[in-house]
Amino acid sequence: MDFEQLKDRLDALLEKESLGEMRGALMMLNVVDIAAYMDTLEGENLLKMYRILPKDISADVFSYLSEDQQQRLMRLIGETETSRLVGDMYVDDAVDFLEELPANLIRRLLRNVDEEQRKNINAFLEYPENSAGSIMTAEFCEFHEGITAKDALKELKKNAPDKETIYTLYVLDPQRHLIGTLPLRRLLIAPDEAPIEKIMTTGFVSARTLDDREYVAELVRKYDLLSVPIVDNEGRMVGIVTADDILDVIRQEATEDIEKMNALLPSESEYIKTRPVKLAMNRLPWLLFMMVSSILTETIIDKFSASLTIAFSACIPMLMGTGGNSGSQSSTLAIRGLALNEISPKDALKVLLKEARVSIIVGAALSVLCFGIQTLVFGRTVLEAGAISAAMLCTVILAKTIGSMLPLLAKKLKLDPALMAAPLITTLVDVCSLLILVLFASSVA
Repeated sequence: MDFEQLKDRLDALLEKESLGEMRGALMMLNVVDIAAYMDTLEGENLLKMYRILPKDISADVFSYLSEDQQQRLMRLIGETETSRLVGDMYVDDAVDFLEELPANLIRRLLRNVDEEQRKNINAFLEYPENSAGSIMTAEFCEFHEGITAKDALKELKKNAPDKETIYTLYVLDPQRHLIGTLPLRRLLIAPDEAPIEKIMTTGFVSARTLDDREYVAELVRKYDLLSVPIVDNEGRMVGIVTADDILDVIRQEATEDIEKMNALLPSESEYIKTRPVKLAMNRLPWLLFMMVSSILTETIIDKFSASLTIAFSACIPMLMGTGGNSGSQSSTLAIRGLALNEISPKDALKVLLKEARVSIIVGAALSVLCFGIQTLVFGRTVLEAGAISAAMLCTVILAKTIGSMLPLLAKKLKLDPALMAAPLITTLVDVCSLLILVLFASSVA
């Protein structure tokens, strides 16, 4: 059943106020689908739907609601009941919800939360945004050295219901230093009396609380992990980052990079819910920068207009367009390579040599084609066509050099390589391509 059919069925039950049947229908659904349906409701219907939910899943459903819907439901149910929800949520979900609220409201909500949960939430709220600590959860299965596989299984059955994931288990020493990891499968098939130290894996990977969340995502991708243990500066384990959180990180980072690469300031709000003024302010700074930058192009054309005959002036759009596209191709591949850790700033020479070979091949092919078009289609003289074609070759080589090197430079300077994408590179290449054209035009004048 697709979402529209599901929505129609639940709408009908809600309209008839068949609450018992509605509750039964909800119990057959995933909490994500329940949250998706609740996101379509307003006012009394939203509250009625929430009241129908069994208490053991209400916190999970609440964590999947959109931010706006969470705020609406919080106003409907009041702070006391919202505090109960926060107390029942996994720490990372609770932090995601609370960090969007005013500080005084957070304090009021946390007053009624269990002391240990409140302590964990406050600690997590202090981690810098986009750090591993800000997205980790404290609900993981831990064991201490000195127990057997049989005892570990007993402990697991006791504690597992309150943990976010149990696929990977963690072995700690008395000081809570991580000394090994244990896949659930290995624990299940191990002999009952096997010491846990004998069946755990000591060759684990971990991240620190202040590491960038993109680094954690890279660990998950590289080592095919379901979760990554997070330790503090003294090596004590404080939480884990799970694969579902990493998927959110990848989506957010990809969206941010796409926005930066297209001359937009990053925005965390949904497009349809963002005010026009906010959208305009996200776009205006880059547009202003590029408009001011294009004045350089205008200045060059104005200053050297005497050297640019009709033939050379007519080919300016073609030259600038080809140069901009060539630079964008190289920058896209460089940004992708940096994002996947396929290249780094120390590979600048290798990248430069490779792009040089590529640009010579591409530039030569384009310049030959350009020469044919200029002479056969536009009737330019051999001298004019040769100068334009030579400018084309030089522009492509320069554009690909700039396009591949700027992202590496940004990475070296600890900036986001996505900043050095199409709009910025195109503006820079436009200026360079005009200077090259002027140089060749002057040589045949």
